[in-house]
Amino acid sequence: MMGSRDEDEAAKLLRAQTHVWNHIFNFINSMSLKCVVELGIADIIHNHGQPISLSNLIASLPIHSSKTHFIPRLMRIMVHSGFFSQLNHNDNDLEVKYALTDASLLLLKSHQMSVAPLLQAELDPVLTNP
Repeated sequence: MMGSRDEDEAAKLLRAQTHVWNHIFNFINSMSLKCVVELGIADIIHNHGQPISLSNLIASLPIHSSKTHFIPRLMRIMVHSGFFSQLNHNDNDLEVKYALTDASLLLLKSHQMSVAPLLQAELDPVLTNP
C-alpha cells in the first residue's frame, strides 16, 4: 500500500513539473512565430509557388550567413506547431521541403485576415520587456 502512495505522489509531482516547465518554455513558440513573421518565411514560401526546399528558403532569407544554421531548428519548431508542413525528409536536411498550412496563410502580409500586425504588436518589446 505504501508503494502506491509513493507512486501517486511521484505522478503528481511529475504533472506539476510538466505544467511549470511548459509555462517556462512557452515563450519559445511565440518568439519563433515572431521570427517567422519578421523574416517573411510564409511570404517566401507563398511567392515560391510550390513547396520550397530548406536550401532555397535559406538562400531567400534576409539574414547574415552566420545565422543560417538556426533556420532548420526554427522550421522544426514551426512544423511541430502546425504553421508549416514538412513534405519529405531525406538524409540531407537541406532537401526537406516546406509548404504552407491554413495557419501560415494567416501570416501572409497580403492576406486579408493576416494576423502578422497583431502578432508584431503583441510581441513588441514594449509589451514583452515589462
